[in-house]
Amino acid sequence: MEAQTYYFTWRGIEIEVTYTPLKWKTIAYLEVRAVSPERAPLPITETGYRSHFHQPGTIEKPGGDVVAQVIAWLDEEAKSRAWRRREEAARQLPLF
Repeated sequence: MEAQTYYFTWRGIEIEVTYTPLKWKTIAYLEVRAVSPERAPLPITETGYRSHFHQPGTIEKPGGDVVAQVIAWLDEEAKSRAWRRREEAARQLPLF
């Protein structure tokens, strides 16, 4: 099956997601990339890029909405203490 590419904004970060439902006739493949700001850290990757292999049908089973599922993944990982600290530090302005 052909790769599908999606674009959306999450918390001010523009994200590109490429989803291949069946790669090499055996596995599903998902790529998540921060495009603006380029390579911005995300809760699922500090480098702004994440490659993820999973069982075919995993995304299709709960409705097939790739963007909704990636957003849910980001939102869930954003609950971590480390990510919350990162966001708080980014909001604080330097004193000097």
